Parts: sequence; C-alpha cells; structure tokens
Amino acid sequence: MVRSLFATPTRTRRTVVAWLYLVVLGHVFGGLLLTWASPAGHLDAYLHWVDNAFWTTPAPAPAAAQQRWWFALFGATLQSYGIAMFALVHIGQRQRSAAAWGWLLLGIGVWAPQDIWLSASAGVWINVLADLLALCALAPPLLWLISHDRQVVKA
Repeated sequence: MVRSLFATPTRTRRTVVAWLYLVVLGHVFGGLLLTWASPAGHLDAYLHWVDNAFWTTPAPAPAAAQQRWWFALFGATLQSYGIAMFALVHIGQRQRSAAAWGWLLLGIGVWAPQDIWLSASAGVWINVLADLLALCALAPPLLWLISHDRQVVKA
C-alpha cells in the first residue's frame, strides 16, 4: 500500500502534496482549537507542562489566565498562517511551482530555529519536540517538491 503511494514520481508528488494539505488543515484546525479550547480550560494539561518551566509551584491564577489568553491569541495567528500555507500549497500544486515550495520552506527555516531556541532556552522541551517533529515532517517533502518541480519545468 505505502509502496504504491510512491511508485512513480507523479504518485510521489500527489502523495506529498496531499500530506502538505493535511498539515495545512492541521494548522487551521489546531489554531481553532487553541483559540476556542484554551480559554475554556481544555488545554490546561498542556499548559501545566509549560508552567513547570517557569514556576516551581502551581502558577498563580492570574498568570494561568494570561497563559490561556496568549494561547487563544496564538491560535488566531496559527489559523492565519495555515491559510497562507494553504495558498502556497495550492499554488505549488496547481502550477508545479518550485518557488511556492521554496517560500514555504523559507518560512519554516525562519520559524523553526527561533522557536526551538526560545523553547529550549525556557526549558519547554515539549515544544522543542513538537518543533523538531514538525520540521522533520515538512522539510523533506518540501525539498523533494522543489527538486522535482524544477526538473519538470526544465524538461
């Protein structure tokens, strides 16, 4: 089954683009989740992990409320980023544009090192792990698409 998804360059391209569409939808829906679930307290277990990097005791109620607010605000930003990613994936897919894939990769290249460094500096290792997983899930497919779509244009 998996082998057939990558049997030819055309099938590989379809599979990789479908993967990127799933990642884009994950950003949009993840952003919605952060915006609407965080203020309601549904992400408190995760926020507790973050709190442990900054507080030796349970975070004071005002700090926890502010953390929920920041997560909700970040959710809206993540939704917007997901929509921009969708536009680039759509352009790259329809026009076989290596440039669209390159812009996506550039955005990840700007985001990842800074986010990893800031998270590691604060000792928020769950974020470092999430960032590394995202980087591994996105960079190789984008590099492959850049290479593949450049070759198709040259041919």
